[in-house]
Amino acid sequence: MKYTQLGRTGLKVSRLVLGTMNFGPQTDEADSHAIMDAALDAGINYFDTANVYGWGENKGRTEEIIGTWFAQGEGRRDKVVLATKVYGNMAADGAAWPNHDKLSAVNIRRAVDASLKRLQTDYIDVYQFHHVDRSTPFEEIWQAIDVLIQQGKILYVGSSNFPGYKIAQANEIAARRGGTIGLVSEQCLYNLSERRAEMEVIPAAQEYGLGVIPWSPLHGGLLGGVIKKEVQGGRRASGRAADTLADPTARAQIQAYEDLLEKHGTEPGEAALAWLLTRPGVTGPIVGPRTAEQLESALRAVELELSEELLTGLDEIFPGPGPSPEAFAW
Repeated sequence: MKYTQLGRTGLKVSRLVLGTMNFGPQTDEADSHAIMDAALDAGINYFDTANVYGWGENKGRTEEIIGTWFAQGEGRRDKVVLATKVYGNMAADGAAWPNHDKLSAVNIRRAVDASLKRLQTDYIDVYQFHHVDRSTPFEEIWQAIDVLIQQGKILYVGSSNFPGYKIAQANEIAARRGGTIGLVSEQCLYNLSERRAEMEVIPAAQEYGLGVIPWSPLHGGLLGGVIKKEVQGGRRASGRAADTLADPTARAQIQAYEDLLEKHGTEPGEAALAWLLTRPGVTGPIVGPRTAEQLESALRAVELELSEELLTGLDEIFPGPGPSPEAFAW
């Protein structure tokens, strides 16, 4: 495994991030534990979760599964850089009681204590804001965070799904207040098929020293060889991938992508991950394996070297917006 610094911090993290969203809903506790053990054995030290994972009436279940894994001991907790998220409504029926969601100081305090209990740990390495809260000023948010850092409950703070201007606003206010060093990471939707983050989010993250953690690196399976799997009678596309393939133009684009990678003898999913690892500002993509085999495929991407010819071909199929601000200025 290769490692890098998380943004401007001294924290060393693996170039792949283990996403745990499938733990509980799609992968049972025993298999989830086995995947985490395999990830740790392979050198992945950055694990990502969120308080709402488990979903519906099982919100919090994913954190509980990680907690029972930590409880097995043998240095598991000490070896892991643990990241979880706050913002979501934790009510099972979706009807949150006032102040039981988003980023008010009272909910941050309540949510972090609940996550710590489920995770069976006394601190969270990277506490992440899952979304922008337009109702709560950053002065209040940072005051709450300062208290948690002083209490030793969290060490660093990251964002997720923030536009570039909110990254700037959050860190400028943090700098004016003193205390916390502000946001150190941003999780954003970023992959070959979805490159809008290159216009504002990634430039802002680089300017302010945030590590970029792309989520959905295979765009809901669209970049994982979905057409080839259909032809071979494997798992059919669903969700975002199925919706995209219903468009003939988009399907032709994905077919061209798979044809290019077949020409180069490279698996589509591994190439999509390897491409992200070449992108400026990217710390490491989140991979969310449902099985041990999917984890093994993701691990191969770290060692995969993409030729200049292949990189050029990928850019031709999935052209990015171009440099900012030129991409939207003229």
